[in-house]
Amino acid sequence: MRHQLFARRKPSIRAARLFVSHTLTEWGHADRLDDIQLCVSEIATNALLHGAPPGRLFAVRVEADGEKVRVEIRDSGPGQPVVQAPRPGDEHGRGLLLVSELADAWGNIDHVVGKTVWFVVKSTQANGCTG
Repeated sequence: MRHQLFARRKPSIRAARLFVSHTLTEWGHADRLDDIQLCVSEIATNALLHGAPPGRLFAVRVEADGEKVRVEIRDSGPGQPVVQAPRPGDEHGRGLLLVSELADAWGNIDHVVGKTVWFVVKSTQANGCTG
């Protein structure tokens, strides 16, 4: 398991994606990396835009075993993630819809302060590595 904190600013979305990518590549879990990167980008964007209050951080945690990868993104903001039903012309509202299609499972955990949004992706090249 590894985790890292990120500032509430746009470059942190890319940094979170790279953190997860580098970690999973090092651990030998890169077979579904494109799906994982997109899910991280979407959930980190939600944490930045709707979760972490100004001046606060959000945390990314990644773990892997021989069969699956789990990524968690925690912020200190209120509210719950909701899958939207955007219309064709809408510019926003597709992030969690994409996560629900790409991940094998996803959800959220309420905390006294904030929430954790998590997703799981099953690996197609299990190697027994534990992260």
